[in-house]
Amino acid sequence: MKSIRKALVVVGLVAAACSCNTNKNQKIQFSGKAQGTYYAVTYYDSRGRDFRSSIDSLLTEFDNTASLWVDTSVIRRVNANENMCVNPLFADLFAKSQGISKATDGYFDITVGKLVNAWGFGFSEAANVDAAVIDSLKQYVGYDKLAILNDTLLVKENPCTELDFNAIAQGYSVDMVGDFLKSKGVQNFLVDIGGEVLAYGSKPDGGRWLVGIEKPAQNKYSTQEVDVKIALTDKAVVTSGNYRKYYEADGVKYSHTIDPFTGYPVKHTLLSVSVVALEAWEADAMATAFMVMGLEKALEFLENTDKYEAYFIYTENGDYKTYSTKGFDDMIVK
Repeated sequence: MKSIRKALVVVGLVAAACSCNTNKNQKIQFSGKAQGTYYAVTYYDSRGRDFRSSIDSLLTEFDNTASLWVDTSVIRRVNANENMCVNPLFADLFAKSQGISKATDGYFDITVGKLVNAWGFGFSEAANVDAAVIDSLKQYVGYDKLAILNDTLLVKENPCTELDFNAIAQGYSVDMVGDFLKSKGVQNFLVDIGGEVLAYGSKPDGGRWLVGIEKPAQNKYSTQEVDVKIALTDKAVVTSGNYRKYYEADGVKYSHTIDPFTGYPVKHTLLSVSVVALEAWEADAMATAFMVMGLEKALEFLENTDKYEAYFIYTENGDYKTYSTKGFDDMIVK
């Protein structure tokens, strides 16, 4: 799957877990490429088992379902209306996406596929976008315009509607790797795919895993800098931002985050948001939803739930500002 819209959680910090090896708790650490980005896995196993090949296979299987950059993937065939029968993995991704769409009143929406492509953030080149083009494409957007019947058959109100799982897929794949490790009896691990992180258990000394949150960069080519570090256990953190994934045309910067209501890239003062949740797929989806909402609406949403903690970086009169929920603030390593 092509590298997508994330502000990266800095991997160097999470790789700094204690490197000691003992017969009782051997550290296994490896990395590779997946979904157009990197993955890095660290875990402790008394039997010293190396699950690299199994995890590679798992991620390949995931791409064959959810990646828009695999020609024969399930989502590509669904978007082309070639085969509307989906597998259990697709059905679960769809159900979770619909749940977040309902919870956020549509600020998260996987039916923005045609808009994403039109703005040049999909697998095709940008179109000559104007108000008429956007208005013509908005009719195909709406999470309530499609459904899966009997867990297998996807039905669209309009066959031109195209799905895009990129705002949830990477987080979902992180959870898949975590679930695989748990199924093998591994109780202490950290999984990082493209900066989306799931931390489970602890390090051998009992300490929590440390994860760095990237400071907003001046542009997509800037060197990563850490804004804050947080300590995590049995939780996931995902950061979404607009300052690395964008393009410029005629002096205008276009963000990759598309507002499903307007059809346009979002324009507001929010630079990035990091969300902590029990599972990475949910943190992933909510980070995108908050980026679409903007700071004010996102804070209003958080006032009515205790499921998420969040850290916002935004601009005010040209200066960087931050806001963190109390739970997130408690995780920051001072």
